[in-house]
Amino acid sequence: MKRKREEIEKGRSEIMLAMEEISLVNDRKDRANNKIATLLLLTVSKQLLRVLDKIGPTLFVLRQDINQNIQRIEDFKSEDKSRSASLTEIITKETDEGTERKANSCTKATIWLTRSINFVVALLETLINSPDLTLEEVVEEAYKNTLKPWHGWISMAAYKVALKLIPERENFISLLLGKCQDFDDLKDDIRSMISMLQPLLDEMNSILVKHELEKIKSI
Repeated sequence: MKRKREEIEKGRSEIMLAMEEISLVNDRKDRANNKIATLLLLTVSKQLLRVLDKIGPTLFVLRQDINQNIQRIEDFKSEDKSRSASLTEIITKETDEGTERKANSCTKATIWLTRSINFVVALLETLINSPDLTLEEVVEEAYKNTLKPWHGWISMAAYKVALKLIPERENFISLLLGKCQDFDDLKDDIRSMISMLQPLLDEMNSILVKHELEKIKSI
C-alpha cells in the first residue's frame, strides 16, 4: 500500500502534493466572523517548507525561522485550546494585553509566517514568469520585494551569504517536477497554488493592518 502511494505521488509535482494537503484543511476552516484558522496557516507554512527544502541547505536561516514560528504557535495551541483555533482571536487577545510586539508572541510568529509565505509565493511566481533569470536572481528578486524591507542588517547579512550558495535553476525545477511532468504542467500547478493561497494572505494582511502590525521589523 505504501509503495503504491509513493508511485502515485511520483506523478505529482511537489506543488500539487502541497496543495492537496492544504486543501484538506482549507475545506473545513472557520470563516465565521472573519476568523482565520490557526491550523490553515500552520499547514500552509509546513507545506511551503517542502518547497524551500528543494533549494537545499542554502536557505537554512529562513527555514529555521519558519520552523521556530510554527513551533511557537503550536506551543500556544497546546496551552490554550479555547482560543487557538482562531488566529484572529489570538492576535486580538495579545493586542489587548499589550504583548503583541514581544519577541515570543504568537502575533510576531504570525507576522513572519505571513511574510515567509509571501516570499515563497513571489519566488514561485518569478520562477515561472521570468525564465531568463537564474535561481539566484529569482530568490534575490523575491527577497527584495517581500522580506528585505522588514529585515535589519543582521538578517540581511545572513541572506546575502545564502544567495551565493543557491543551486542551478534547472536542478530546482527538476526536483519540483512530478514524474512524467513538464515545465508547463508545473507552471499550471504553481498558478493554482498561488490562487489558493491569495485569500489567506489577503486576510492575514488585513488583520495585521487593522492592528497596525504590518510594519514591524527584525534586527
